[in-house]
Amino acid sequence: MDYNKLAELLYPDIQKTPEDVEAEFPPRQLPEGAKVTRFAPSPTGFVHFGGLFPTTVAERLAHQSGGVLYLRIEDTDAKREVPGAAEALIRTLSVYGVSFDEGAILGEDGKICDKGAYGPYKQSMRGPIYQVFAKQLVREGKAYPCFTSEEELEELQQVNKKEEIKNTDWQAEAEKRRAEMLKRREFTMEEVEAHLAAKDPFVLRILADGDGEKKIRFTDLVKGNMEFPENDEDFVLLKSDGIPTYHFAHAIDDHLMGTTHVIRGEEWLPSLAKHLQLFRYLSFKAPKYMHIAQIMRLDEAGNKKKLSKRDMGANMDDYTRMGYCPEAVCEYVMTLLNSNYEEWRMQNPDKSYRDFPFNIKKMSVSGCLFDFNKLNDVSKNVISRMDAATVTQRVTEWAREFDPAFGALLDADPSFAERIFAIGRGGKKPRKDLATWADAKPYMGFFYDELLAYEGGYPEQYDRSDIRATLSAFLESYDPSDDMNVWFEKIKAIGQALGYTPDMKAYKADPSAFRGSVADISMFIRFAVTGKMNAPDLYTVMQILGKEKVTRRIESTRAGL
Repeated sequence: MDYNKLAELLYPDIQKTPEDVEAEFPPRQLPEGAKVTRFAPSPTGFVHFGGLFPTTVAERLAHQSGGVLYLRIEDTDAKREVPGAAEALIRTLSVYGVSFDEGAILGEDGKICDKGAYGPYKQSMRGPIYQVFAKQLVREGKAYPCFTSEEELEELQQVNKKEEIKNTDWQAEAEKRRAEMLKRREFTMEEVEAHLAAKDPFVLRILADGDGEKKIRFTDLVKGNMEFPENDEDFVLLKSDGIPTYHFAHAIDDHLMGTTHVIRGEEWLPSLAKHLQLFRYLSFKAPKYMHIAQIMRLDEAGNKKKLSKRDMGANMDDYTRMGYCPEAVCEYVMTLLNSNYEEWRMQNPDKSYRDFPFNIKKMSVSGCLFDFNKLNDVSKNVISRMDAATVTQRVTEWAREFDPAFGALLDADPSFAERIFAIGRGGKKPRKDLATWADAKPYMGFFYDELLAYEGGYPEQYDRSDIRATLSAFLESYDPSDDMNVWFEKIKAIGQALGYTPDMKAYKADPSAFRGSVADISMFIRFAVTGKMNAPDLYTVMQILGKEKVTRRIESTRAGL
């Protein structure tokens, strides 16, 4: 076979050589040890929580080393592409602080454009580049055309593993498929010329040189040392429309764009032999690979299942709607990625999660378990470290979109809202009432008459006459100008007069000796003012509400007893 002639027949319009293309993508000038990583999604829908994992790893590796993180849109499968998905993906990732140094970005008109010297960063716009390398592989006898109908191609490529397992003679079936593949390698130049003259479509297949009985040794940066069979499948490089498969496109792009580390899900491990073969055929140095375990969840029976796109928490846009702040989600991801993150956080409570020295060796090999309870704990810690002004702003922004009526209340008097959020904030042990911005309304709603709702009533064991007497006595002595100590001394005096001791030790030692304690007296007043048995510091609450509102609520509660 005259491979040079075959290459010219198949790709007569391709005049560039691989050397010409290489010259257009010179090596990056970066510090020693700098890593070049990428996020390379297909625009087929929303950003999955699992997608934030490799992106976070890629971002940390690149930026901790003084390297580059870029975004490449892998849109070669037009049938699966969702219009606007790529733009939505970029916007979503920006919310979670993923900043790309180059790649596909949104321009001022909201459309995708390129930033950087290694584009285009959309694979659909790189067709001629792939064909240059495809032609070279044909010229070297490493790839060949396959003139076949789309239906036959699909039937040949799809191997139903489940059916093979059911089929007792599955090995014979596999050998039959192998024989069919080998038969397609046999053709003459005259046959190729006839097909081309008839304008028959063809795909380009790799001429695999692997032996499925032999093993490849490989070191994955997460999984460690591995072995898997050599690739002996003549998989497709270019489809009949000239569009590359993922396998072919990613190998060329990762090389030309200078990618040093590829971070992706472990579901790509079965394809690794194909990719390593491609890098060898193309005379490229393969990047280092990190295959991350899948994100798992517990089902109702307590069994581990893959976090699917239908599960709550899979869609990154859900977190915005639910009111999670992006910093909390990112910090939660860090707790899953590195086992020593929480220890570091305890030692560095005021630092950004970006200051954490991310370490590949601390990543889990077996996978991570998604847990909303853990996310909420992380989120409470993150929000507790924010100042009142920031919390007010963020809650208000969220409420404007997802709870407009609540948002209007906050917007009507921002300083009032900020005073509320300042309660218990700061210091070594700040309050941790909020896991999400959506928690703000039930937490602080009682401050607003429009949202005040009394939860049930006073417990039955308390004498209503004691409650009425407490409320009346408090109104008689209440003076907003009192400092906290004077205010509390008055409450203790009210209790003592009614037989409720201020001595908590004495009360715990012998509860039967008293009608109750000062804690009960405080609860009587708290419920009348807030409608809750538990609420933030009552003195501060009253200072924010003001005398008129406090008095009105206590009088109303007393009248209803």
